[in-house]
Amino acid sequence: MPYNRELIKEKNLTFDILSDPGNKLGHSYGLVFTLPPDLREVYLKFGIDLPLHNGDDSWAIPMPAVFIIDQEGIIRYAEYDPDYTVRPEPEDTIAALKQLGEKTAESTGD
Repeated sequence: MPYNRELIKEKNLTFDILSDPGNKLGHSYGLVFTLPPDLREVYLKFGIDLPLHNGDDSWAIPMPAVFIIDQEGIIRYAEYDPDYTVRPEPEDTIAALKQLGEKTAESTGD
């Protein structure tokens, strides 16, 4: 998506940013809600046009969430909150990744 490319360039990121046009994946996990009309007006006043970013005409937004999914497609860690102001802490995600890495190393004998 063009917004991803702009952000990567602006912040000199060295990794990909994934998108979910139309919130299809978010819907499949049950993590999407639609903003009520009064919040839509607030977003527009701040110059945030969700339909433009969503790639459709929806005012849907995903809940902040972190999933760690292993190579077999099994969700090993999940953190989300219906309150969009509560965000997963990066430190918690890093700790979960380290713990998963330790378990993987133990099971493979590495």
